[in-house]
Amino acid sequence: MKGTNILTRTLEAATILSFLGVIIVVLIQILSRYLPYTAVWTEELTRFLFIYAISFGAPLALKNKEFISVDILTALLPKKIQEIYEAFIYLVVVVLSFVIAYHGYTFISVGKGQTSATMAVDMSVIHASITISFVFIAIYAIMHVMNAFISPKERSES
Repeated sequence: MKGTNILTRTLEAATILSFLGVIIVVLIQILSRYLPYTAVWTEELTRFLFIYAISFGAPLALKNKEFISVDILTALLPKKIQEIYEAFIYLVVVVLSFVIAYHGYTFISVGKGQTSATMAVDMSVIHASITISFVFIAIYAIMHVMNAFISPKERSES
């Protein structure tokens, strides 16, 4: 799964860079309060960087199964039924991700020609975060569905 390792590393780097950008921009915003320079663009850029940090981080959370889940009842089921149930849940995530990514793609056209207030960034770039996030979520959900049908012996070999 070399391709997914590259994808994972790329998403990790993009998440780190986005959060690092948030930290730097917020520091600039704080420092500008005490300097004669007023940085009016910092609030908007912080929001955009945060949106993309979440868009890059959410697929990684799904990959690592770090989303909150309530498994009180499913823990009582036999192991094989638990695996089938989990595969079904990830299959639903795949379908919903593609639906949301499709509508996110159509939402991009709404932002074309509109610019943000202070930075004049085309809003289609910001709206693209929806599609980007859910395409990657779908990819990792498909991997979880495939892993559910691979025997533990085959998983350890690959």
